[in-house]
Amino acid sequence: MRGQRLLLPGVLVGGMLLVALAGPLLPIADPVRQDVAGRLTLSSAAHWLGQDEFGRDVLSRLIIGARVSLSIAVVSTVLGAVVGTLLGIIGGYFRGLAEMVTMRTAEIVLCFPPLLLALLVVTLLGPGAATLILCLAIVFTPAFARVAYAATLSVRSLDYVTAQVALGKPAALILWRTLLPNIAPPLIVQLSLTVAAALLLESGLSFLGLGVVPPAPSWGLMIRGARTTMEHAPLLLLWPCLALTGAVLALNLLCDRLREVLDPRGSGSGRPGFLRIFPTLRTPSPNSAAPAGLLAVRGLTLEIAGPHGPVAVVRDVSLTLAAGETLALVGESGSGKTLTALTAIGLLPSTVRVVAGEILYTDRQGVARDLLRLPEKDLRRLRGKDLAMIFQDPSSSLNPLLRVGAHLEETLRAHHATGSLGARVVELLRQVGLPDPPRSAQLYPHELSGGQRQRVMIAAAVANHPRLLLADEPTTALDVTVQAQILELLAGLKQAEGGLGMLFVTHNLAVVARISDRVAVMYAGELVEEGPVAVVFAQPRHPYTAALIASTPEGDAERLTAIPGTVPQSWAMPPGCRFAPRCSMALPICDDGPPPVAMPAPGRSTRCLRWKEMA
Repeated sequence: MRGQRLLLPGVLVGGMLLVALAGPLLPIADPVRQDVAGRLTLSSAAHWLGQDEFGRDVLSRLIIGARVSLSIAVVSTVLGAVVGTLLGIIGGYFRGLAEMVTMRTAEIVLCFPPLLLALLVVTLLGPGAATLILCLAIVFTPAFARVAYAATLSVRSLDYVTAQVALGKPAALILWRTLLPNIAPPLIVQLSLTVAAALLLESGLSFLGLGVVPPAPSWGLMIRGARTTMEHAPLLLLWPCLALTGAVLALNLLCDRLREVLDPRGSGSGRPGFLRIFPTLRTPSPNSAAPAGLLAVRGLTLEIAGPHGPVAVVRDVSLTLAAGETLALVGESGSGKTLTALTAIGLLPSTVRVVAGEILYTDRQGVARDLLRLPEKDLRRLRGKDLAMIFQDPSSSLNPLLRVGAHLEETLRAHHATGSLGARVVELLRQVGLPDPPRSAQLYPHELSGGQRQRVMIAAAVANHPRLLLADEPTTALDVTVQAQILELLAGLKQAEGGLGMLFVTHNLAVVARISDRVAVMYAGELVEEGPVAVVFAQPRHPYTAALIASTPEGDAERLTAIPGTVPQSWAMPPGCRFAPRCSMALPICDDGPPPVAMPAPGRSTRCLRWKEMA
């Protein structure tokens, strides 16, 4: 159905190009042969559209002129598109020095008015088609660079691009196979506008004598010649203007329809023909020192650059996770929950660095390794197999140009799976409860609901039977009914996998109560309380935990108890307890320094000086 939308513009543009290319082979008059005696004659059997001011055949000049004008427009546009897109993608993806060099270069060129630039180039190189192509390519490069740069910035930070980096794909392959196809629609629109602009600009420059050199025909030269005789033969001006207008409209229509067909996020489900993702193979690696349980985070501290120097956004976090256990990491937005989880899987943003601590993971052979000190190559072998993650927003985690089945196949092939994987993909989709798994495997992410997309993310996460699953608020964007289904699914998968440990990042205490065995509460980058869920919720030993519980909607409560104040900025933390400015139990001693970690009972910890009074 979608392909039929290309029929009309395809026929128009294809016919125009076919006539232009076949011009020298057609039985038409010589476009440069002059017949002064027949100048300005009207149409006849020998000259269907008449003869121009020099007695040359108008029809043949239109056809050969189309060949010249379209060649200049297309070649100059393609050159400008290739160079400009390359500059924009490199600058937007790598940022830093690459961004400064590429985008500043484009902006310098953009400062020159097109006509002034054309005059400069023609003065240096002389008029002609080759000069005109070079001039137009230079003029069009900055526009493509800016479009590609803006589109790259909006895509480069999405999770499906980050996933390719995590898989160890070369930067060139990521740019070509993942990023470029996803920014293609705006580039195609720009291409259509630029080809049309090139036709008009070529005509204008040729009209001024700065383009195609006579007697070679072009639509611009025909308009220039017809201008001097328009009072006596107005049709000579009509024909090239009609040809130019028709070509511009047909090209715009074709590129607009082409954008809709190539982008599967529009209506329908046509397959984009420019995307395959190469797999990366992985193998295990050893280390030393045995931690307690499956995962042990010890003294983790993360920093970012602040206005007055480095700022600790996560400070001295320690927690453990046993095989088969679910640990919930809770707290307000900005508390450091997600950063802690991303550190474990090695996907921290480039602006955050680890300055202290260790994260010890025990592999299937019982050998422990510090994930923070593993080479990227070895860590990459663990991701997706031993360590898997479910991200918060499936819309940005799933590549919109890949079908659901292709996402799962990529995950499987990244860890040595070979041959036909269709049956395994269908099995995974059935396992996570998607309706009609064979059909669902052929759908694009935009054709699924939010809950279904999250199920696909869960299927990809458990495809290789991981031992540790990191779930970053996987139910936040879902309604209550779908949220309950996802939680039930995760609980069922955890039981089916056997020994699967789960670190569940959330701010929803109701979710914590339903799915978790233990809970760790974070505030302003610090772990303030940890213990079994039922015990912590019944007897909190930190004022922040108690305030979170009190602010949760429950039963027939008529109003919520809000936590006063806001979470302090990372570079403006209080000198002592970070929760003290918002705490109703704070004393002057709370400002003297960071409170020590206390152990109210076995398996419990709290970072509060007054934890005994809370009992």
